Amino acid sequence: MRVLGIDPGLRNMGWGVIEAVGSRISHVANGICKSEGDDLAARLLSLHQQLTDVVAQHRPEAAAVEQTFVNKDGAGTLKLGQARGIAMLVPAQAGLVVGEYAPNAVKKAVVGVGHADKAQIAHMVKVQLPGVQLAGPDAADALAIAICHSFHAQTSGSLAAALAKASA
Repeated sequence: MRVLGIDPGLRNMGWGVIEAVGSRISHVANGICKSEGDDLAARLLSLHQQLTDVVAQHRPEAAAVEQTFVNKDGAGTLKLGQARGIAMLVPAQAGLVVGEYAPNAVKKAVVGVGHADKAQIAHMVKVQLPGVQLAGPDAADALAIAICHSFHAQTSGSLAAALAKASA
């Protein structure tokens, strides 16, 4: 299964693509969509176009996005939410189901603790994807989201298979 992870952001939207075969994962690509334009609408459009290009080029079979946490700046949270909408819309337009994960769930899946910092996340992504060249911290976070989704998809697939076998 090819998984696209997206770390939403209005200035920088990180993305990462992994290939998951059973419990083995490998790096496909990663990068950062940088918004361009003078106003919010233009910036959102540029993110939409860049992320659409990523989906077309790498053809993921699943996608996952980090959930937004609410911070003290309401206007900033709202803008981040709009970027997150783009992050969910583009894969949905490609016919993909989009998984959503809380930041602590992603950190726990990749690092083992729910309150890891960006350096720890990047380190563990490099451990799990040997030889990966990270485009930046946002791309590392996006790869972590993809890894988290692949673990959850594998677990839910195993559970579904066990339930089907038990009911047969």
